Formats: sequence, C-alpha cells, structure tokens
Amino acid sequence: MFSKILIANRGEIALRIHRAAKEMGISTVAVHSTADTNAMHVRMADESVCIGPPAASQSYLNPHAIITACEITGAEAIHPGYGFLSENASFAQIVAEHGLTFIGPTAEHIRVMGDKIAAKDTMKRLGVPCVPGSDGGVDSVEDAQALGDEIGYPVLVKAAAGGGGRGMKVARSAAEMSVAFSSARSEAKAAFGDDAVYIEKYLGRPRHIEIQVVGDSHGNAIHLGERDCSLQRRHQKVFEEAPSPVISPEQRAEIGETCAKAMREMGYLGVGTIEFLYEDGQFYFIEMNTRLQVEHPVTEMVYDIDLVREQIRIAAGEKLSLSQDRVVPRGHAVECRINAEALPAFAPRPGKVQAYHAPGGLGVRMDSALYDGYAIPPHYDSLIGKLIVQGEDRRDCLMRLRRALTELIVDGVETTAPLFQALLDDPDLQAGMYDIHWLEDWLKERF
Repeated sequence: MFSKILIANRGEIALRIHRAAKEMGISTVAVHSTADTNAMHVRMADESVCIGPPAASQSYLNPHAIITACEITGAEAIHPGYGFLSENASFAQIVAEHGLTFIGPTAEHIRVMGDKIAAKDTMKRLGVPCVPGSDGGVDSVEDAQALGDEIGYPVLVKAAAGGGGRGMKVARSAAEMSVAFSSARSEAKAAFGDDAVYIEKYLGRPRHIEIQVVGDSHGNAIHLGERDCSLQRRHQKVFEEAPSPVISPEQRAEIGETCAKAMREMGYLGVGTIEFLYEDGQFYFIEMNTRLQVEHPVTEMVYDIDLVREQIRIAAGEKLSLSQDRVVPRGHAVECRINAEALPAFAPRPGKVQAYHAPGGLGVRMDSALYDGYAIPPHYDSLIGKLIVQGEDRRDCLMRLRRALTELIVDGVETTAPLFQALLDDPDLQAGMYDIHWLEDWLKERF
C-alpha cells in the first residue's frame, strides 16, 4: 500500500480523496494554485505545494508542475479526482513513465474511451448495446445526409472528442443537416482541437442511466447498479438518484452483468461509469467515463462502499474488496449539486461565504469544501457542494432531502439550493416521471 499520495485536484473532491486516504493511514499532498492558498483541501492535507497562478492551464492542468510536486514531496501515486487531468491519457502515461502510480485506468483505456467513435466500436465488439449510427467518423455533409436517411431522422451530430454537450447538434431532416454538420464540426474544433464528428439516432424522450463498474488487476470486475441522471440542464447533470425509479431488478442485473463482463474482457482497472440513454425498455451506450463521477456518493450510500478507497486499493495492486453476489442495494439515495449560481440564469456568483452550515442527521451527507469566511474563486467550476441523502425508499429519501435543504445555510453568495426546493413540489419529480428534456421544459414554464 502507498504511504503518500498526491491529490491533483481541488475543492470538495480533493477533500473527499484526502478523507479516504487518511482513513487508510496514507499521508496526503495537496497541490494548489495561488487562488486556492486558503482552500480547505490545502488546510487539511499533510503537505501542500503551490503549482501555479489561478488559471487552471497554468496550475491544475500543468502535468510538469504536478510531477515536480511529487518529486519534491516523495509522493508515490497521484489521484486525479474528476475533471482537470483525470481523463487525460497523456498525463496517465507521463505519470507511469516517472515511476509513479496513476490512481485510475491505464492510459490506453483512457485513450480509447476518450474517443467516442473508438469507444462505441469497442463496446459493440464487447456486446454492449449501442445507439444506431455511423460506424466511425463522417467526413461530409452528403455522407451524413445519406446516413440520416438510412437510420431515420432526427439524428444527432456529435463531436468524437466531445463532452458536456459541446459539439453536439440535432438535425431533424436532410435539409437541416448542412447547418448541424458544419456547426458541430466548428464547435468541436474550437472546444477540443478536433473536428471529427459522427452520427447517431436521436432519441426523443430518453432517460440518462449510468452503470458503475469497478475492475482490478486480477481479472475481476463487478457492477454497482445504476444511477439515474436524467435531470439535466444544457446536458449538465443537476440531480442524480440511485436506484432509478424505472429500472427493474431484472433489468439492473442484466445490463449490469453485460457491463461487468465487458470490463473483464477489457481488463479494465479501477472505477468507471458506462453511460446509456434508456427509452422504451432499451439501453443505448453513449460513452464511458474512465474516472470517479461527481455523483459517485449516491452509489456509495446505496451499496455501502467507499469508491475512493477502492480506487486506491486497486491501484496498489489489491483485489476488489467484494464480489458481485455481495452487491446488494439498500434503500434509495439522491444527490443535489449545489452551485454558486444565480437563478434563473444559472450565472456563476463567486464571492465570500459569510456563514456556512451543513445539513446533518441520519442519512444526510454534505460533500463540500466551504467554511465561514471562504472566498469562492471565480476561476473554476461553480460547484461548491453536493447534498446527498438516503432513505429506506424513494419517498422517504425525498422527504429527508426536503428537510435537509431547509438546514443548508450558505450566506454571502447565491446558490442553486432553491431550485431543488421547488423541484420537490413537482408531482412528476415526486413520481419519478422525467427524462433528459424534462428539466429544461420545467424551467421554461417557470422562468
């Protein structure tokens, strides 16, 4: 087991990793920009190293600075968290070349799954159901129109190297394809430096269902059920729950084993999430995230497992701590992403926190790096906390969430907490009857 790891991230996820490491008797090294000198993850870590100015490109996205911090402190492994360099195959390769351990998948698996065309081809080969579409990249509008005619409109033009909804355009007819195709390519080039796009069938009102998988270096891989992440705004997840209100135990077992089997055949190492669109009882693969997800706590709550601890153990060469037959869901869990944003525009609102109080009580967890007097910097993502609650069933869970939201205090900055208080009053949400478009429709009606 490692004696010291470096946490190449910031905010609540850096603090989350620190806690898991300390419970395992592992010393931690925090890296930080000058904007994060007083951040909680820096204050809690055993050691800290400043790696650059506020701009992420000069600090948290600087591989050289992070490797140097390891050499200075003697850290043996690097945990990337999520975002930043967590799915950067070149960084994972650099870490290995310096004799350090990357707490995550191999560089090759990150590279393959980071290319959506290669990822789809791989999953097809491994028996994972995929959305009908092109077998690879599409180079011309004419080819895209022909494919649209073949699989049926509407279709989605998607960036091969995309994510977060960027480089993604809908064409509802052949006439619309020209604009959608050129727009997606331009946006993909600007966002990712790669204008490769592919085509897939556009599903009308699907849900977003993801399967949590974990694999070790001994040939073992299991699944930890699903998370329903259908409440989204501009393709960004807002509210996640496990298990899904619409997936049966039989469906869970079937799609879960399909994913776990694929991971065993790949020799996948560490945690990962296989994401699907789900419509009319069918699952369609869209992408795989080769890292810890923001919403991982709902799985931890339902399956009573520490996924970060599991990541560290696996990276150190140990076997999975549990087998598939011991994976049994318990109750229901929900996560609300609390952002420092002003409603209804969801405009970022960094500032100084005058007072902070985290909700508590049975089945309530608040993952946040806030504290009284903390100045939220304007340079990074606006996520400032995740409120996770668990109940005996979904109704109990939502009631507990309602109570927990009333206890949350973040004075001095505006947050998205009122959004969830309003959502909990909606009959559709209470019944679990929503899809990936539902939230945007709901927001248009109210704002």
